[in-house]
Amino acid sequence: MTFVQRRGFLVGAAASVLSARALAQERIVQPFANGERPLVQLPQKRPLIGLTARPPQLETPFEVFNEGVLTPNDAFFVRYHLSGLPSTIDPATFRLTIGGLVDTPLTLSLADLKTGFPVQEIVAVNQCSGNSRGFFEPRVGGGQLGNGAMGNARWTGVPLKALLDRAGVKAGAGQVTFNGLDKPPLDTIPDFVKALDLDHARDGEVLVAFAMNGADLPFLNGFPLRLVVPGYYGTYWIKHLSEINVVEGVFDGYWMKTAYRVPDNDCNCVEPGGKPDKTRPISRLNVRSFVTSHCDGQVVPETGSTELRGIAFSGGEGVARVLVSTDDGGTWQEARLGEDLGRYSFREWRLGSKLGKGRHPIKVRAFSQSGATQPLDPLWQPAGYMRNVAETLTLEVA
Repeated sequence: MTFVQRRGFLVGAAASVLSARALAQERIVQPFANGERPLVQLPQKRPLIGLTARPPQLETPFEVFNEGVLTPNDAFFVRYHLSGLPSTIDPATFRLTIGGLVDTPLTLSLADLKTGFPVQEIVAVNQCSGNSRGFFEPRVGGGQLGNGAMGNARWTGVPLKALLDRAGVKAGAGQVTFNGLDKPPLDTIPDFVKALDLDHARDGEVLVAFAMNGADLPFLNGFPLRLVVPGYYGTYWIKHLSEINVVEGVFDGYWMKTAYRVPDNDCNCVEPGGKPDKTRPISRLNVRSFVTSHCDGQVVPETGSTELRGIAFSGGEGVARVLVSTDDGGTWQEARLGEDLGRYSFREWRLGSKLGKGRHPIKVRAFSQSGATQPLDPLWQPAGYMRNVAETLTLEVA
């Protein structure tokens, strides 16, 4: 495992990140209205799909997910809320503070973290709450993303529980809040602070991560530290993590009390165009699956068998089954599941299917170990979060 040793980590936010360079003449078209996007090259990244430059938002081209179960660091999606990115981070002087309702406030260097606490790894999916928002009908406000605002990595770091235990949590504590080095450009914009219930923060799985896939975190994915909350949407995965505070009761900051909320009902949905009676903070991922081996509209030759391949994941229950239909849901076949890297990870699936000449609508539907499955018809909510309808693509066999 290699880590940044140089004294200064210059990220060039003012020059490189915030003035994203679109690759000359290279654009893609997402399969929804106004879906044309530039391919953008930023430091430590291969060309990714550009959504906004201030703050940086980059989507992973979907074909990357056919390269393997772990998403390469240079292809991992990027999602910021605030444009005030740090321009320089010095690993030697960086400090993480832990305070609030604790017995012993801590100020920790990166060396303190890596040598003074237990280190563990977990493979987990990080998915933006608004992944696939561009497909919502009727359309909703927010970033019009395709299916590429997600990624799966092997995260290495220190369990948050170990840090809180070292600090000593006082009686009366209710939640733990997290803040990073990215800041609002104006005082009127709320700082991006998130919170977890104390029991969740101390479950032993939430990590303060310093590496992904065996290397330092890329700057745009949170260098030098990011919070990893397995099974939860990416809004909780604070980048450039610098401040942890234990607080009394329920934290009522804007990004918890007002933003990132979903309908508080069984389906987390409402009728298209409607408004929820009550809401709750978004939390756990729902079950999803995709075909990665082929794209919609692809023409394939008629052979003895066409191998369909893809990925599935859940919010921590683990993937139990993946069913595939080659006749638009008329009949279903069970796919073979690949290696299990853990209950928070992508799980590969494969199915060999005999496809005769003509048009074949392919559907894929995953089931979690708890019995949760993907709906066959899309669910709707005004924020455009949590889309997980059973995906469909069409293959033309010639």
